[in-house]
Amino acid sequence: MFDTLSDRLSATFKNLRGKGRLSEADIDGAAREIRIALLEADVALPVVREFIKQVKTRALGAEVSKALNPSQQVIKIVNEELVTILGGETRRLRFAKTAPTVIMLAGLQGAGKTTLAGKLGLWLKAQGHSPLLVACDLQRPNAVNQLAVVAERAGVAVYAPQPGNGVGDPVQVAKDSIEHARTKVHDIVIVDTAGRLGIDQEMMQQAADIRDAVSPDEILFVVDAMIGQDAVNTAEAFRDGVGFDGVVLSKLDGDARGGAALSVAHVTGKQIMFASNGEKLDDFDAFHPDRMASRILGMGDMLSLIEKAEQTFSQEEAAKMASKLASSKGKDFTLDDFLAQMEQVRKMGSISKLLGMLPGMAQMKEQINNIDERDVDRTAAIIKSMTPAERHEPTIINGSRRARIAKGSGVEVSAVKSLVERFFEARKMMSRMAQGGGMPGMPGIPGMGGGPGRQKKQIKQAKGKRKSGNPMKRKAEEQAAAARREAAAQGNAFGLPAGEPGNEFELPDEFKKFMG
Repeated sequence: MFDTLSDRLSATFKNLRGKGRLSEADIDGAAREIRIALLEADVALPVVREFIKQVKTRALGAEVSKALNPSQQVIKIVNEELVTILGGETRRLRFAKTAPTVIMLAGLQGAGKTTLAGKLGLWLKAQGHSPLLVACDLQRPNAVNQLAVVAERAGVAVYAPQPGNGVGDPVQVAKDSIEHARTKVHDIVIVDTAGRLGIDQEMMQQAADIRDAVSPDEILFVVDAMIGQDAVNTAEAFRDGVGFDGVVLSKLDGDARGGAALSVAHVTGKQIMFASNGEKLDDFDAFHPDRMASRILGMGDMLSLIEKAEQTFSQEEAAKMASKLASSKGKDFTLDDFLAQMEQVRKMGSISKLLGMLPGMAQMKEQINNIDERDVDRTAAIIKSMTPAERHEPTIINGSRRARIAKGSGVEVSAVKSLVERFFEARKMMSRMAQGGGMPGMPGIPGMGGGPGRQKKQIKQAKGKRKSGNPMKRKAEEQAAAARREAAAQGNAFGLPAGEPGNEFELPDEFKKFMG
């Protein structure tokens, strides 16, 4: 959703990076580019004005003029101001002192309230709560059935005493649900209310009546992130008519410009609390302004990636895999283990989304978007078409075995051969990393070295000093070297007389050679 904005901001910062000092004209030019980028992303005009004013004030101040790297300082300022307009700090749910905690969902029809009720229920269930979904949307056709289906998929309880489709009193249903939750020992009640195609008095009044009947601890306003500036107008109308405590953004995985998402928190004064970024029930999480700002600026979101990994992978399983890779050059790591790891990664979500969370991946956007998620399924099919012996020791896979595996998994023989070769390469690299060898091809950095052989090769290449091909220049260099040696013989490296107490310090031989 924020791809266009990210691209424009990246291009602006790229122009700044080559400059050692930033003039006022440079900052004005960057501010103009950032303003255009925000307006193109459909950010509300008052928000853009406030944002640019803050960025320019800070960029022209001492924190940039005295910085060692002014362009990085400007990026830091833009990042901090983005975090501010997105709401500042992460806002958590407020829970009632006495159960149940009542959460009311409000918003326009089609914003995704019913699906979001299931997502929120699943998210709360994973945190150890026992949520109850309440069907108070009795106007929209099949809204009650939809909530029941969503609740079943999420594995949470639903309270739907009325059939809906225009039948029943939503205010009474909401009131009765609190007693039902106490009886069935549910500590959270999520009330799904009716929406309209636009703001009208009847909808506002019904939402206000439900609010007065159940006294919710949290009223969450659900905004469709794809509807542009109208999302801001609707949010303001709800804030004045019914009131709400926080905002939930739905459909963040869409291809709209997404500026409304950047505007809602600033315009309404209410923070974004949750974000829904997919159709699956687990494509939902708490909204972190700092992480969203980092994604917009192409810096990735490592914290969210780590959290997803912690939820999916067990510590025990990870330690077991690490020990397999560290022992006997990784030969204990089999195709069965590879398949298990691949399936664990798949549980974390879309591969392209996971790669998008890594820093610097914004430059590989096209390649990431072209990733075929079905490749993982094809790889799994190939491995599952092998016998247990072949998975344990892939070296036994010969031509006839490859043909059988290819036929069983519905792929070409070349695909089987390629998978086995890639597995051996991956195992070798992971084994080297597990044993502390680091990433290949990156010598000189602790934990990232390319092995002792590569380091020796580099030392050998650096040995000796080239002499000039010009006889006059070479003679001058030799005379200068002789003078340095004579000076070194008379005193130490710091120009102090040699032999005196406390002046016995000598440079290492290697450094002397380097100095000539």
